[in-house]
Amino acid sequence: MTANTTLTLKPLAGDLARVEKALETAVHHEDRFLREVAGHLSGAGGKRVRPTLTLSAAYCAQGARECSDEIITGAVACELVHLGSLHHDDVIDEAQTRRSVPSVNARWSNIVAILSGDYLLARASSLAASLGADVAALLADTIGELCRGQILELQHLFDVNRSEEDYARAIEGKTASLFATSCRVGGMVSQVDAATLDSLTQFGHHLGMCFQVVDDILDLTATDEALGKPSGQDLAEGIYTLPVIYAMNENPLLREKLGGPLAGDRLKEARQLAATPDALATTRSIAWDHAKKAREALAGANSLDSEVTGGLSIFVEQLIDRAN
Repeated sequence: MTANTTLTLKPLAGDLARVEKALETAVHHEDRFLREVAGHLSGAGGKRVRPTLTLSAAYCAQGARECSDEIITGAVACELVHLGSLHHDDVIDEAQTRRSVPSVNARWSNIVAILSGDYLLARASSLAASLGADVAALLADTIGELCRGQILELQHLFDVNRSEEDYARAIEGKTASLFATSCRVGGMVSQVDAATLDSLTQFGHHLGMCFQVVDDILDLTATDEALGKPSGQDLAEGIYTLPVIYAMNENPLLREKLGGPLAGDRLKEARQLAATPDALATTRSIAWDHAKKAREALAGANSLDSEVTGGLSIFVEQLIDRAN
């Protein structure tokens, strides 16, 4: 599911096409090899949720009409931060595929993936700086939050005592921070007032939390083809997500099987034990709670365009439906 296929805002398709073109320009380099590596994942597609949020925040502020070039630039900057983080994440995870194509580290090397990820973050920073010091500072802080969240997650690898609070703090950094920033950039460039900016930011934060919780459900329940990467990967790598935490609390046998690397039949068995109806239902309730808070954040800002906020509320509900 892409944001473009579930949001029916009239200018979105055209503005996302502008984002794609601007992304190609942003990752272009006269060095052929760097150009190929930097554009590898962006050329493979993706949901483009983050730039869609930047555009949608602008639509909330100005109405559903074509965005300015500055807003397109902000959307591209947010997507470049995401892409750069994927290059780095795949090195950490030793991933072999991403978006149904070989990951950068698998096709070339870890060093190439790290350096190309750094290049994408640098390009994002350059674009943000062109929009002003406030946007540049926000993006810099967000990159720091992404790193914080990832480090928190790494501290709890194979930790069968990982708590709900540990999980929440990690995904606040590694996922929700960039969702919140994507919305905030759209509001900043649109020059909304402080209260409206905070509402858009809160919407992005809770949507990001919901998005990650749903993704963690799908890692246990979806197929490799649906995910575009191996399913059960988090469990194999010792990243015990919210449904796994709940399942361990209700089933001591699962806790006994975890605590170290898993593969083959052992991974399959652990995945089946983790995907219990009760654990998945409790996890979905957390996702629904964040979805509710995201919608409330939009409803609390009276100055936003009601047509756009209505479309975003439907998008939030469809996001939850992925986990059913």
